[in-house]
Amino acid sequence: MLQTIALRDFVIVDALELDFTSGFTVLTGETGAGKSILLDALGLVLGERADSSQIREGCNRAEISALFQIDADAQSAIATWLDENGFPSEDKGESLFLKRIVESSGRSRAFINGSVATLTQLREAGDQLVDIHGQHAHQLLLKGGAQRDLLDRHAGLSALVSDVSKAFRTAHDLRKQLAQAENAGQDLARERERLEWQLEELTELAPIAGEWLTIQSDHSRLANAAKIISGCQESITILSESDHSVDSSLSKMNAVMQDLLEHDPNLKDIADALESAQIQVDEAVHGLNRYLQKVDLDPERLAQLEVRMQNLHSAARKYKVDADALPQLLTDTADHLRALTAAQDIEALRNKVNQAEEVYLKAAKQLTQKRSKAATQLSKEVTLAMQDLSMAGGQLDIALLPLAEGGASGLEQIEFQVAGHAGSTPRSLAKVASGGELARISLAISVITSKASFTPTLIFDEVDAGIGGAVAETVGKLLRQLGESHQIICVTHLPQVAAQGNHHLKVSKSQAGNTTLSQVSTLGRNERVEEIARMLGGATITDTTRRHARELLEQN
Repeated sequence: MLQTIALRDFVIVDALELDFTSGFTVLTGETGAGKSILLDALGLVLGERADSSQIREGCNRAEISALFQIDADAQSAIATWLDENGFPSEDKGESLFLKRIVESSGRSRAFINGSVATLTQLREAGDQLVDIHGQHAHQLLLKGGAQRDLLDRHAGLSALVSDVSKAFRTAHDLRKQLAQAENAGQDLARERERLEWQLEELTELAPIAGEWLTIQSDHSRLANAAKIISGCQESITILSESDHSVDSSLSKMNAVMQDLLEHDPNLKDIADALESAQIQVDEAVHGLNRYLQKVDLDPERLAQLEVRMQNLHSAARKYKVDADALPQLLTDTADHLRALTAAQDIEALRNKVNQAEEVYLKAAKQLTQKRSKAATQLSKEVTLAMQDLSMAGGQLDIALLPLAEGGASGLEQIEFQVAGHAGSTPRSLAKVASGGELARISLAISVITSKASFTPTLIFDEVDAGIGGAVAETVGKLLRQLGESHQIICVTHLPQVAAQGNHHLKVSKSQAGNTTLSQVSTLGRNERVEEIARMLGGATITDTTRRHARELLEQN
């Protein structure tokens, strides 16, 4: 669960460190006080996109950090994920620390347990820790695919959906390949003929990897063999065979230096250097002699190399590649020809298409079966919750509408259908639900689906908008009940919901000179009475609103 969140220079917060605990926590405050700032900050530290406008005016950067306490049953999964992604564990795996820094340049940095992380890794970690239900969740229910995604997530079908999607793409690609093979006709035949001719020519040439560089080196040596031999012989003469050779000169100098050493030992280093020089010269002479015994003029070999170089160069120019790339061209041509030959095997392609479609249908039918079971159960649970939300007699049906040819998401589309009262026929949620009904149904779905969630922290951002009265009280009770198994944080403007909280945080604004700052404080019993009274009565708080506020709190 979320244990601590710390903000520095974020929007209108200069510095804030806030501790959370288990159960149901409500977050209230006047409009514009900054209730959503905390959730925006949490979103950033969970990997949402950053914007330099989120930095407090006059500051260079904003910092947000969040410390999570990891439940015992989740420690193994978190530890495995950390290890796979190269992050260290903290407190023997009992906590996880996330941090995000946003620079004024717009660049941001992310950290997990003190190590640099990517936003993708931050989001992956956050998905295991927090689930945020936004205030516009009811509007998302009307968008295509949102209802299907919600049902699949609730039923734990994400892995199967991924398998179905992969199988569909494989079958689709093979069908496309088959169609191209059937329609290509003469074009494929001509291309195959060209590749066969090219492969035959390259196979006859038989280029070898690294051959070009070796040939160039050997050709340079043979082409200049006479010059090399002459130069080596001249070097031997200068070093050891002439009357005034380097070797004889060094020998004389060594003899002189040995005599001088008897008079001054300080010349020892110089004498050693001259002796070493003579040894080096002798070794050079022996090396040159050995080289001359092996090197020879080989005009026949030189002619062969020149022919080979010409053949390789001509082929490289013809195929518009470097000469040393010819071996790879040979391999690529053979591979392309094999692929083209396989592509022209229409019957084999048809068999592959049939097999891929069978794999897809098997996975898709399994998905349909699991969706049907999950849809029936979720419909019952949401319908039951609707009865307590001033929709007595109403019901939700989750329909699986078959698709003629199936798709990447399965053999059906998912449609939430609602009947607002007893006796009416369920129809598409987008067509029959009013704004208030839609908000209540969305809330019921959020609460029901969250009960099965393994995510420890659930955040509701004004999902109670559009409801009030007794319904608001029921919403509060539902969230309080959910707080028995999850950590619940709810931003709300309804006193009936706020009164149900186990813990109460208030967001307020203040002026410091020309600067507006936002603060968050934890409310005690008397402070809760004042805040709930404000929510009930507005700017003017009376004894009546205070009494009403106490009554709301005493009921919980």
